[in-house]
Amino acid sequence: MSAATPATCGIPIPRYEGDARPYGGGDPYADYRAPADGFPFDRLPDLADRRLGAAVIAANDEFFAERENLLRPERPEFDPAAFGHKGKVMDGWETRRRRGASAAVPHPAAGDHDWALIRLGAPGAVRGLVVDTAHFRGNYPREVAVEAVSLPGTPSPAELLAEGVPWTTLVPRTRVAGHAANGFAVTAERRFTHLRLRQHPDGGIARLRVYGEAVPEPEWLAALGTFDLVALEHGGRAEDASDRFFSPPVHTILPGRSRKMDEGWETRRRRDDGHDWVRYALAAQARVRAVELDTGCYKGNAAGWVSLAGRDGEGGAWSELLPRTRLEPDAVHRFVLADAPPVTQVRMDIFPDGGVARLRLHGSLTGEGARQLAARYAELA
Repeated sequence: MSAATPATCGIPIPRYEGDARPYGGGDPYADYRAPADGFPFDRLPDLADRRLGAAVIAANDEFFAERENLLRPERPEFDPAAFGHKGKVMDGWETRRRRGASAAVPHPAAGDHDWALIRLGAPGAVRGLVVDTAHFRGNYPREVAVEAVSLPGTPSPAELLAEGVPWTTLVPRTRVAGHAANGFAVTAERRFTHLRLRQHPDGGIARLRVYGEAVPEPEWLAALGTFDLVALEHGGRAEDASDRFFSPPVHTILPGRSRKMDEGWETRRRRDDGHDWVRYALAAQARVRAVELDTGCYKGNAAGWVSLAGRDGEGGAWSELLPRTRLEPDAVHRFVLADAPPVTQVRMDIFPDGGVARLRLHGSLTGEGARQLAARYAELA
């Protein structure tokens, strides 16, 4: 076990070593190595989620498996019978085997490595990384390293790889294990837009997860004026929830509409007199003027009723924004709020349980909220 860092809230990060055994049939995840309770940072949103617009924009080699697989939201799959013209079909990014300079020097040089450039879907502060080598049992990299940078606009791969770009090391060159979730806490208090993943000397990585807090550009939100205050890309957060049994509450603030049930938030069936809830943090202090709540794809398991409350600050009193209101299955519901007070947090209560696909809270920052957001951005710049 590794030592705890401030980013892990005192919880050590497990480390795994060495190869996994060759696949012998049955469930390929039976011997997969990962912490039973997850990593201390993995309830934060994945800033490299493809659904946020993240992309692997370049890689020096993807001979066996495409770089785009790194950011697929689904867990890696393994088909023991799947072979193509280049060899085993793997659900990840896999490069060819490196060789030395000559017969006398057959092994790669110490610095030889492969790399991939990742554009984050939501620029922000990175709190933890998972380099997942699922199903790469004897063909994973010996070591990995991760760097990050913050650049304005949409830089090209050539611009990111140019001399003088100020990359910050998030994970120094570190040994990893095969067929395992290799987790790393990150302590750099900076806002980043791009990552560079290096693998030494070659091999395969199934997925890269980049957990953190989105930090939007204040100038962009000021130009919008009215926007979705709880959207993940605007700095909204699903802080806590009563239940995460079928899917996490962060799904409710992802972009776009849900296409199937597991892309929303769904709770287990209650067998008591309680109800379920999610507490959200808005981008900053704001006034909510319109609510959009979508139960898309939940047809026999949508939440029955919903109410919304808001408060200004952790110690503030909760005030009603939307009274308990009936919901229809697989439908978009819209509500206009009159004279809502300024709030920093919103709580959604659903009765008694069920699923909600998306929540949109449209409104504008207060003057104090705009100042808070600008200060946070400047602190991490």
